[in-house]
Amino acid sequence: MNKKKMLVEAICDGTVLDHIPSDKLFKIVSLLQLEQIQSPITIANNLESGRCKQKGIIKINDRFFSENELNRIAILAPNVRHNVIRGYKVVEKRNLSLPDEVVGLVRCPNAKCITNAEPMATRFTVEAHTEGGAPILECRYCSRKVLGEQVELL
Repeated sequence: MNKKKMLVEAICDGTVLDHIPSDKLFKIVSLLQLEQIQSPITIANNLESGRCKQKGIIKINDRFFSENELNRIAILAPNVRHNVIRGYKVVEKRNLSLPDEVVGLVRCPNAKCITNAEPMATRFTVEAHTEGGAPILECRYCSRKVLGEQVELL
């Protein structure tokens, strides 16, 4: 993007989540509990994008995400780009992707699943992705399948 056309200010050190689908942006803001962060945060939505029609972006000064947090984001929006910024330069840029197995992040929608009755971590296999990129998760214990954008995150 042309520097003259930048709509959001650059950050010195922190994280940028880019190419967030516009309809998922505020779910991710809520998931990350950004309202509790004291660092400066820029949240922009419905920006023009070459990869999709419209996108959202989140820039957070002095905040870096754990793999667990990034996996939770990837469940909701698997094609988000994660950028790590240090000294105003991008030092790491990658598209989020889920591991083959997701442990302890998602509640099984099957009320009779053992994970809903016993104190144990859920385990879901990432089976496939739909055409839109949403992951399909399968519970390791009861074999219930659920679309990533329909899951209840723990």
